[in-house]
Amino acid sequence: MQVVVCNQVGSLDQLVVQERPSPDLYPTCVRIAVTACGVNYVDALFVQGKYQIKPPTPFIPGMEIVGRVTEVASDVADINVGDRVFANMGLGGYVSEAVVAASRVVVLPESLSDGQAATFMQSYATAWFAFTVRVPLEAGRTMLVLGAGGGIGLAAVDVAHSMGVRVIAAASSPEKLALASARGAFATINTSNENTKERAKELSGGGVDYLYDPVGGELGETCLRALGEDGNYIVIGFVAGIPRLPANQVLLRNRRVTGVDWGAWVGRHQEENQKLIQDILDAIGNGTLNPVEPIVYALDDAIQAMRDLQERRIAGKVVLIP
Repeated sequence: MQVVVCNQVGSLDQLVVQERPSPDLYPTCVRIAVTACGVNYVDALFVQGKYQIKPPTPFIPGMEIVGRVTEVASDVADINVGDRVFANMGLGGYVSEAVVAASRVVVLPESLSDGQAATFMQSYATAWFAFTVRVPLEAGRTMLVLGAGGGIGLAAVDVAHSMGVRVIAAASSPEKLALASARGAFATINTSNENTKERAKELSGGGVDYLYDPVGGELGETCLRALGEDGNYIVIGFVAGIPRLPANQVLLRNRRVTGVDWGAWVGRHQEENQKLIQDILDAIGNGTLNPVEPIVYALDDAIQAMRDLQERRIAGKVVLIP
């Protein structure tokens, strides 16, 4: 089997592709021949040692895989050889073969391609968790989504639109904004040449009700001021750095700030998360949600894929094919 290995944290360039023996099949597990590996922005942060969780080296980056089950332990029920499945690996996803606990495996509907299935989970589960658990949305309200051309932002546009929210998508290129429009944004803002805060206030009639922010940095801090009365700043991540939010701007107009960490919540709410994932799959299956088809790289090109995603050359999602 092929694996991408991080032997020491630091530069992406030190990642290596290795051949390893197939892992043993343990009780409660299934073996998967991997057909697609999802690539997320956080993968590069793990490799560079910039994420809050720092796994011991060596480790295999990547979280999300899709493939066909080739072997099933004798104590596993409801999963069969030949099933096409998704698995959340936690870490260890950049591989051509995997042995995974059956509890981490989801049998996939035919409505999802391998690429979509390998790249939808983190983005869509984060948005669904945000909008149903942390900040239940009200139909008819207005939301500004920053970074709307990336995977996290596009999922938020798609999910919020499906819940009846009027979405303003902000991104840095026409290509990215076109993807957001195709997923239901009623208006777009090009952050490269428009004043995002002022344009959002104009489009929303004075201030948005929700700000979905996976970007952070100066843009996140500025757009806090685009929130209207009782508006909610939904904190997702900080790809542009941690913003320094002025507390007076939270106090003004009774604004609120809500953090969203789906990954941490899952560890304490396994049963609730299973329902959450099933709700997302049902919405995809009936056409309510439409995950983007990702850009494809070979597993051997994992370094380039991670770099292109980190440097924002990608509109949408990225997948590795073994």
